[in-house]
Amino acid sequence: MQKERKTEIKVGITTILGLIVFIWIMAWAKNLVIAPSALEIDLIFDNVSGLEVGDQVTVNGLRKGIVRDISLNKNIILVKLSVDEDVDLRKDAKFWLATIDLMGDKKIEIEPGNSPEPLDLSLTHRGWFQPDLSSVMRMVGSYEQDIGSMVADLKTTVSALSNLMGDEELMSDLKKSVKNLNELTERLNNTLEANEQNISKITENTAELSEQTKLFFEENKESLQAYVTRLNSVLSESDSLLRNVNYLVMETSKGENNLGRFLYDDSLMINLTETIKRLKELSKIVKSQLLDEGLKVDANIF
Repeated sequence: MQKERKTEIKVGITTILGLIVFIWIMAWAKNLVIAPSALEIDLIFDNVSGLEVGDQVTVNGLRKGIVRDISLNKNIILVKLSVDEDVDLRKDAKFWLATIDLMGDKKIEIEPGNSPEPLDLSLTHRGWFQPDLSSVMRMVGSYEQDIGSMVADLKTTVSALSNLMGDEELMSDLKKSVKNLNELTERLNNTLEANEQNISKITENTAELSEQTKLFFEENKESLQAYVTRLNSVLSESDSLLRNVNYLVMETSKGENNLGRFLYDDSLMINLTETIKRLKELSKIVKSQLLDEGLKVDANIF
């Protein structure tokens, strides 16, 4: 009797352990969490690409929660996450919809962030979609016509290049050009090698000349500064002289000085002309008297 009771107890314990293991395996397979998560996070996505309720949530690759709910509101997808309370999410945390494997299984990957401020769980945060293989294939399909056009253009280019390479005259000219370039390069190298010492000497002389010029300016710095000062003074005086000459020319042209009045006074010129005429007449009279009977002088002497 006692043996039968022990057997029943062993069978019961085994059955209970089996049930516990079975429930644990089912919970793991279905992404069930026995203890409720402390963090509830709301996200919005433009595209979830097959994400389902119960899919896993990972933090830096470590499983830390599940997708609780997915709903559609005005073409915007709302996703609610449950994350373990020991996860420390900061204000700059990022949320990505990623593909787990080639079968297309999805998960939400969280980057916790490094901001000193914690994540505000009362707000709805932005989630980002990482294109998977099917999305890439759809994108490639949308560019199918462009790809076909590119392939056709590539074929045309290859054909033209093939025809170009088959042109014997062109290839001959190209070979000659390459040969000439090689010869020119070789000559240049030979010239540089032959004049290496001269080039070095020129370089040394240039450096020496630069050093001597520097020393000259350093040693005659004060003298050069004095010359520059004098030159500036001469230029200043020349400028003043030019201004005075310009002023004199303006006065002369306007007749405001003696020279101007002499040159531009019409009455003075008329008088001068008449005086010259009278001198000419007087000269004729004196000349005729000298040639005839001599010069007649009628003078009163005090």
